[in-house]
Amino acid sequence: MLTLPALLATELPLLLVRLVDETPKPEDVKAGWTAFAIFLLLGVAVVVLGFSLTKQLRKAKAAEAAGVYGDPDPDLDRRTRHAPVVDPQSPDEPPRPTERP
Repeated sequence: MLTLPALLATELPLLLVRLVDETPKPEDVKAGWTAFAIFLLLGVAVVVLGFSLTKQLRKAKAAEAAGVYGDPDPDLDRRTRHAPVVDPQSPDEPPRPTERP
């Protein structure tokens, strides 16, 4: 429960700010054409970057298919490019791969 002095100390400054602060009227506030142009340019930049990323990914995929990066090691996991993790077990059982932590 707040006491009267604590309530005055917290709420009085807020009330004074609301009374003194003059906010602009809605007809005085305008976004403007400059902000709209910047917004459109940012949208165009995102589209251009998306096309560029797609083009670079296609080039990398074609280069990998052409063997530019060398032959992949068959012992490596194709998705992660790491050697599979094997659980320690008894020597008479065949190794079984496990998930990485």
